[in-house]
Amino acid sequence: MRVPVVLAFLVAVLAAMTKASVTARADTENKAPADFVVLQDVAPAILQDIRYSTAHNFIGTPINGYVEPLCIVTAPAAKALAKAERYFLTQGYTLKVYDCYRPQRAVDQFVEWAKDLTDLKMKDEFYPQVDKANLFTDGYIAAKSGHSRGSTIDLTLVRLPAYPTRPYVPGEKLKPCYAPAVQRFPDNSIDMGTGFDCFDTLAHTLDPRIVGAQHSNRLLLKNELESLGFVNLAEEWWHFTFAAEPYPSTYFDFPISRSSLTS
Repeated sequence: MRVPVVLAFLVAVLAAMTKASVTARADTENKAPADFVVLQDVAPAILQDIRYSTAHNFIGTPINGYVEPLCIVTAPAAKALAKAERYFLTQGYTLKVYDCYRPQRAVDQFVEWAKDLTDLKMKDEFYPQVDKANLFTDGYIAAKSGHSRGSTIDLTLVRLPAYPTRPYVPGEKLKPCYAPAVQRFPDNSIDMGTGFDCFDTLAHTLDPRIVGAQHSNRLLLKNELESLGFVNLAEEWWHFTFAAEPYPSTYFDFPISRSSLTS
């Protein structure tokens, strides 16, 4: 074989290897590992209010990667949530999830939004007392999120029978997330003292200003989930991570869609 032919052959082989490597990376970015599941398939009674697939969130637009309004989680976390749901149903409640697995592209969008100090569209509801310039230093926004590992869930409790929550209307007058339940955006959740994604110290699970029924409601959710292996984030009453998560240091970026799951 002549030298030019050999070189051409090597170039073709290297090109094929490069293409295969790029394809493998694309598959990793767009396909979930086999042990990710749709929560609804495991625990169909759990309600879903996937806020980042809508405009009702602290940015005010649907978030990158939320192709479908689905809760996708790792199988061990889903099984534990199903067990929690069985308990709560006997007590006259059902769980409701706001967010589950979150792709890295969504987290990146949060970071870019936080850098734009002129975009205050949703401030009056989600961070009325926090200067947007402090969202990083105060810990409300970070470059990585445990949600991207697939075993972290944002959720609440709804008393049965569950009545639907009216849809958010973009542009409607916003109310502070820490206002009394009858004043803030309506949610069929039991009263936890603040709304979901409230950037305020009142959202800290054990904030001493939260008393009475609101305190009891938070503990009802916290105590049962912790008994099943979840750990609460002290700064957010709604945020729980399954301690035995299968991917404690891997952050995924596949979009939220059934087509992202391994068939």
